[in-house]
Amino acid sequence: MKIKRREFIKKSAIGAGGILLGAKLGAATATDTKFHDPFAPVQLGKSDVKMSRVCMGTGSHGYRRSSNQTRKGADTFQALVRDAYDRGIRTFDMADLYGSHQGVAAALSPYPRDSYQLISKIWWAGGGIPEQERPDADVVVARFLKELKTDHIDLLLLHCVTAPDWPTQLNKQMEILTKLKSEGKIRALGVSCHSIAALEAAAKEPWVESVHTRINPYGMSMDGSPEEVVPVLQKLHAAGKGLVGMKIMGEGRLRNDDSKRDESVKYVLGLGCVHILNVGFESVAEIDDFAARVRKVPVA
Repeated sequence: MKIKRREFIKKSAIGAGGILLGAKLGAATATDTKFHDPFAPVQLGKSDVKMSRVCMGTGSHGYRRSSNQTRKGADTFQALVRDAYDRGIRTFDMADLYGSHQGVAAALSPYPRDSYQLISKIWWAGGGIPEQERPDADVVVARFLKELKTDHIDLLLLHCVTAPDWPTQLNKQMEILTKLKSEGKIRALGVSCHSIAALEAAAKEPWVESVHTRINPYGMSMDGSPEEVVPVLQKLHAAGKGLVGMKIMGEGRLRNDDSKRDESVKYVLGLGCVHILNVGFESVAEIDDFAARVRKVPVA
């Protein structure tokens, strides 16, 4: 049977339209992949705190209230913090050990307080800071608030816990910090861990809302191999703890290795249990470089 010319054109158009639609759908599928936003707000576990996915650390090789960042001098350090904010970083990690409170406070003074988050840590062990005495957490936090020129700290940690029984050792300080949180001076509480045993204890401790942990695929400056550390991080995540990853750039040792920097960012984001990436940036170029690497990682 002969097909009339009008029907032929109609059927040809429908067929061509199907091909074009299929091509468009295929193109859409190819471009629908979502990639990580380095500056997106991320919920910190089950806490009430949200932080930018990338956090600026201020304590590279920090000791006795000094760090690579603060050793640059007040003006340079403050300019770096402001540049980080202007690029989209909204979370700044500090500690008594680093001496970075005043510099961060001065740098962020032009911006609304509710537009950024502050993390700090109490150094409770011996050494590390100039003073020999270790006053209780209420005294220390009062000083922190003055140095930071703020009425609250978004995340306050007990710094560098290593013992498996640290919750028993530091119970008094934990009780004081709980009271300060109830008064609105702290929004979330946690620990910075420097051993597998301390991480395991944090996973079981209800007081802990967030944990700073060292993680990269190469075992650099970590508490053990990735094979040992990751299962504990998964326990922490399953328990609803926030996880802030440190040493993602191997404490600076990956600075000159392009492929390993890419691999480390991809690895940590791919774990699916680390909420915040905390990096001790020392230049604007490092901020831009890291952000670009985060943007290359697809969202699982």
